[in-house]
Amino acid sequence: MADAYLTGLRMLARRELSEAQLRLRLARRQFPPDDIEHAVDRLRGDRSLDDRRTALACARTEAHVKRRGRLRVLRQVEALGIAREVAAACVAEVFADIDEEALLARALDSRLRGGQTLDEPAAVRRVQRYLMARGFDAARVQAAIRRRRRGADERE
Repeated sequence: MADAYLTGLRMLARRELSEAQLRLRLARRQFPPDDIEHAVDRLRGDRSLDDRRTALACARTEAHVKRRGRLRVLRQVEALGIAREVAAACVAEVFADIDEEALLARALDSRLRGGQTLDEPAAVRRVQRYLMARGFDAARVQAAIRRRRRGADERE
């Protein structure tokens, strides 16, 4: 039977995993709990396994590549099984150098690119739901939509 440490190391060579994810994957491969514990301790000791690094990598991907808002990024990081405090600190670190208003404006532009307007209340609600599902704060979403509608009114 394969060694849990080597199996974990191979898993981590392919992608960043949280400690919780690694434990689950090793358990699925039916390693004994003592072997899993020893492997996790050893991987944590040699810094192959680091929840903070995993949280930062996930938060960067979610924010910079997928362009999601702070709340959605936080949920995604926590979904990896990372402690709430670590997740919150890493998300705050990633968003420290992001202009959230510009990120929200780009998401709104993207949503309205197909010629959709904010003239109808139903359209406004759909856009609000979309942006909030992407993790943007409700108050910021409403403010961005108000600014966009005022800008459209001024152009007419």
